[in-house]
Amino acid sequence: MPGPEQAIVVVEDDARIADLLDLYLRDAGYRPLLAASGERALELVREHRPVLAVVDVGLPGIDGFEVCRRIRAAGPLPILFLTARDAEADRVRGFELGGDDYVVKPFSPREVVARVRAILRRGEGQDRSLVTVSPTLAVDLARRQATVAGRPVALAGREFDVLAFLARNRNIALTRRQLVEGVWGPDWEGDERTVDVHVGQLRKKLGAALPLVTVWGVGYRLDS
Repeated sequence: MPGPEQAIVVVEDDARIADLLDLYLRDAGYRPLLAASGERALELVREHRPVLAVVDVGLPGIDGFEVCRRIRAAGPLPILFLTARDAEADRVRGFELGGDDYVVKPFSPREVVARVRAILRRGEGQDRSLVTVSPTLAVDLARRQATVAGRPVALAGREFDVLAFLARNRNIALTRRQLVEGVWGPDWEGDERTVDVHVGQLRKKLGAALPLVTVWGVGYRLDS
């Protein structure tokens, strides 16, 4: 059961949906902090240090994608998007900005709680060790931090999960399905191309320090 310290910021301008999520998250043992705007959400993130944020994309003022971008600039807080948009371009944009998962309205609040638990379990299950991937890249699984030449690199929560899974399976060619099951879980039903999006972000942020090889027809291999 989650402890009372596990605050979750819920950013939703529809009061009915916000109240429903508040009820279900409280029943699950979390402490929801409700915000009806992106601006208020950012204040709550700064003030309460939550373990996760549930963010509606279609917010008044700054939208959910911008909220995600600003949160990501400050740290690796996991983010679950809620949205009425089901277009592939919107899903890809959400993942590129650092979203960890994506739920399309209308949804079951039980599904949202299940996805929140799954995201947080993945964070808790990290091995507590430092992995030296290359002469310049190190991955601290306990602190969930990647450094290049000793300098921290800001990674989204799911980007770090992909990197950590590759780091724990160095020198092994992994299929996209193996990466999906290892990072998102075996029950995740999203597009396997999501892996390519996150790999692209890792290559962009880590550059030549990341010894990641594309294994054509299979997936990816992290050499060491």
